Amino acid sequence: MHIEPGIVDPAKMVLSYGTAAVSFGLLGKLALDTVRSSSVVSLAVRSVITTLLVFAFFEALPHYPVGVSEVHFILGATLFLIFGAGPAAVGLAAGLALQGFLFAPFDLPQFGINLTTLIVPLWGVSLLARKIIPEKTAYVDVSYKQALALSTAYQGGIVAWVAFWAFYGQGFGAENLASVGSFGAAYMLVVVAEPLLDLAVLAGAKSLAPFTRTMAFESRLHEAAA
Repeated sequence: MHIEPGIVDPAKMVLSYGTAAVSFGLLGKLALDTVRSSSVVSLAVRSVITTLLVFAFFEALPHYPVGVSEVHFILGATLFLIFGAGPAAVGLAAGLALQGFLFAPFDLPQFGINLTTLIVPLWGVSLLARKIIPEKTAYVDVSYKQALALSTAYQGGIVAWVAFWAFYGQGFGAENLASVGSFGAAYMLVVVAEPLLDLAVLAGAKSLAPFTRTMAFESRLHEAAA
């Protein structure tokens, strides 16, 4: 989902500063919610884990350029279910920055764009989860339908934001429309695969409950909402 350098002209980059500020605001709210429900230490521990995971997702998992961006297995819904929205948001932002500084400095000018593309859909997932997962349901017991809805919301949000930046930067010409379309079609593979991975990871967490009932994991993973 890294928008390709040059897609958004530097003169238009100012918009990304505003959306990045909003994204950091959402990140702060999600992190504060985690502190209120758990603790600062729990947030810190989980954020370190998610940062390392996101960095690994970017660097170790298959990723390839398609159209206006790159297709990554970011697994935002998975991070949300296992570690919670706050740590997932911190991990996505920190992992993105870490990758940029260490391996992709050419992506740093687009940091605000890419941050927005990751964080705003995660915030949407956190809202959707409240609506489709009953309070008495622990995350380890979510259904494939619920996992698919969360994954579709997150990956669909990424595609929507990438399309927005591409159209904002390059207009609605035929070539740009085709590039956005090919990117969106490629991302559907992630939408199909992620719910299956979610259920596998959640099944593992359920079978390893003695080890996953700690501050390193989202409390809702095993327990219904209070």
